[in-house]
Amino acid sequence: VLQKGLKENFADAQVSVVDCPDLTKEPFNFPAKGICGKPRIADVGGVPYLIPVVQKEKVYDLNTVAKDIELPGAFILGAGAASSKVLGINAEFIPIVQTKSEKKPAVNGSYIAQINPADKGCLLEKYSSKYSDCEFGLLANLYASEGQPGKVIEVKANGRTGELNFVTCLRQTLEKHYGEKPVGMGGTFIIQKGKAKIHIMPPEFSACPLNTDEDVNNWLKFFEMKAPLICQPVIVSRDPGFDLRVEHTHCFSHHGEGGHYHQDTSPDSVQYLGYFQPAELLFRIDRPRETHLVGRD
Repeated sequence: VLQKGLKENFADAQVSVVDCPDLTKEPFNFPAKGICGKPRIADVGGVPYLIPVVQKEKVYDLNTVAKDIELPGAFILGAGAASSKVLGINAEFIPIVQTKSEKKPAVNGSYIAQINPADKGCLLEKYSSKYSDCEFGLLANLYASEGQPGKVIEVKANGRTGELNFVTCLRQTLEKHYGEKPVGMGGTFIIQKGKAKIHIMPPEFSACPLNTDEDVNNWLKFFEMKAPLICQPVIVSRDPGFDLRVEHTHCFSHHGEGGHYHQDTSPDSVQYLGYFQPAELLFRIDRPRETHLVGRD
C-alpha cells in the first residue's frame, strides 16, 4: 500500500519489512534499541492551547503520559512544545524518552530547538544538558512502544516528483486505501540528502491573538536546514472524531539544526529512509473543549 502511494509522489520508492536497526547507534543515539512492542499513539493537549492565545498552565509529564497510555516505562518519540514553565521561553520539543519504570529512572534523550537570541538562527540543545525533568507543554503527538527490537516497515523514497511532503504522502496513501478505518503509525526517518523547510516557534508567545493560518505563519520563524536530519513522525490516516492532529513531525541533527518539518526544498536530490510501526491503540489526553483548525500544518 505504502510503496504504491509513494511512487505517485517520488521518482523511486521501496517499502519492505525488515529487522529494526539498533537505534542506540549512530545517527539516532536513542535510549532504546527499537520501536517495537505494544505500539501506541497519544495525542496530548492540542493547538487550541497555543493559539489564538496561549494557555501556559497546560503542562504535562512524559512519565505520567506513559502511565496514562497503560505502558509505564514506554519508549516515546514524537513532536511537541517545550514547557515554558521549565525553560522560561517557548520552544520546539523533540521528545526521545525512555520513561521511568519501577526498576529504572527515565532516560531523556530529547532535544529542544529555539531561536538563538544571539543571531536569530536555530539553537538546538540536548534537553538533559540543562534540565532533569520529562515535562512538555501545550501539545504533543507521541508514538510509544516498549522500545524493543523486532520487525518494522522500512521506507525508502528518493527524488520527489509530486507536491506532497514525505509524511503527508504516507498519511494520504493510508487514508485512500483504508478509508473510514483510521490507521496510525510512528517511528523515525532520516532525510539523508538535500534540504528541508523547518519552523521554530519564537521564544515569546504572541501578544495578539493568532486567528488565521496566515497569522500563525507570520509569527513562526522558517528556516532551510540541511541533511542529515533525524525526524520523529506521528501519523493517523484520518481523525475518527477525537480532534486529532493527524500528522506532526519534529527533527534534530548532529550539526545544530532542528525543529518542525514541513517539506524538503531539494526535490531532485532528496533521499528519505524511514522505519515505521503501525500502532495498535490511540489515546486522546486532555482534549481541548474549544477547538479550531488553525495552525495544524
